Amino acid sequence: MRVLNLRFTLADVVLGALIASIAIAPASTVRAVELAEDAPEVYEVRPGDTLWSIAGRYLRDPWLWPEIWQANDDPGDPDLIYPGERLRLVHVEGRPRVVRDTAPGASGDMRVVRLSPRVRVSALEAPVPMIPVASIAPFLTQPWVADSDAIKRAPYVVGFGEDRTIAGPSDDVFVRRIDTAAVGAFQILRPGDALRDPDTNRILGYEATFVANAMLERVGDPAILRVTRSEREVAIGDRVIPASLEAPLENFFPRAAPAGIRGQILSVMNGVSQIGQYDIVTINRGSDDRLQPGHVFEIFRGGEQVRDKVRAGDMNWNWKSESPLTGSFWLGNEYSVKGWSESPTDSSAPIPLHADIGRDRGTYIRPMQRTGLLMVFRCFDHVSFALVLNADRAMSVGDRVVPPAR
Repeated sequence: MRVLNLRFTLADVVLGALIASIAIAPASTVRAVELAEDAPEVYEVRPGDTLWSIAGRYLRDPWLWPEIWQANDDPGDPDLIYPGERLRLVHVEGRPRVVRDTAPGASGDMRVVRLSPRVRVSALEAPVPMIPVASIAPFLTQPWVADSDAIKRAPYVVGFGEDRTIAGPSDDVFVRRIDTAAVGAFQILRPGDALRDPDTNRILGYEATFVANAMLERVGDPAILRVTRSEREVAIGDRVIPASLEAPLENFFPRAAPAGIRGQILSVMNGVSQIGQYDIVTINRGSDDRLQPGHVFEIFRGGEQVRDKVRAGDMNWNWKSESPLTGSFWLGNEYSVKGWSESPTDSSAPIPLHADIGRDRGTYIRPMQRTGLLMVFRCFDHVSFALVLNADRAMSVGDRVVPPAR
């Protein structure tokens, strides 16, 4: 009969305990929700508040709001919050929760709004938006990104009535060609540049600037459209597509983007390279990448190769000047003086006369730094629009976006 040798060392015991702890540990570690330092116990929602600003009062990471918001059983949308409601911070089984305050004297579900005399009147039942919707309203239904080059093949403006060179509201425009009256409302767009993935150089879509809305007056080749509203003058070559029928999205609930999705900022809508709070940007990820409105990303900049000025000699003795006698005058600053060589024609010269010029190869990789937060609010197949919610430092096109750490 075989006898098993059951001798164990201390290392065997420790290793076994470690393996057992790994086996029973959860598959992933989720960071606990952290309250803001000055999170209020009770907060009354005011007109002009946004869901993001309310979440920021309670949480260090506002996009985790769904994890602490305890919605009620309202027969309507239980997640909506209205001006006049009171929110209370409580703890349930040791975990923070924000609930509607039902204490005596609280407004509860009555949604009372205290009004003062004013010229502008708002509906009492308007819920608190996720963000100031006015900042993104033009981007909610207007097709600013075409998912293919189909926009270039769409009917186009070929001329105007009354020998005009441009057109505006109430003007007629001639379009080639529209053969059916099945669609009566159109949008006029101006094709822009291709949006390319910076990693693969694949075309993700085409920018399309919104120009105007128009109604069909007569089919044909050319057809006649009348401009009903415009944001810029209609020009020859502008494309015409059926107007979007999707309803404007008026609310968002922030949540961390799916793990593993990484992207880059492709462009900023104000046409400059520097980006700040509440700017609209495009990123190179869309609905095909599982993105949805409300997904939040952190923004990082860095990772690019930067010239090491110390190794290059830029921080040493200032040998550079705007003189034809220096190497940088002819070769640029990517070159530096490596030394001085004897004159091949006059070895008796008291000092070397010729600089030894060489290309600098000293570089370093800029460390990644968090620069802010953005939230996706409209998705296309491969591209999304996002609003910069917070800006910790300067941002620019090309910065990386990643899901928040959890």
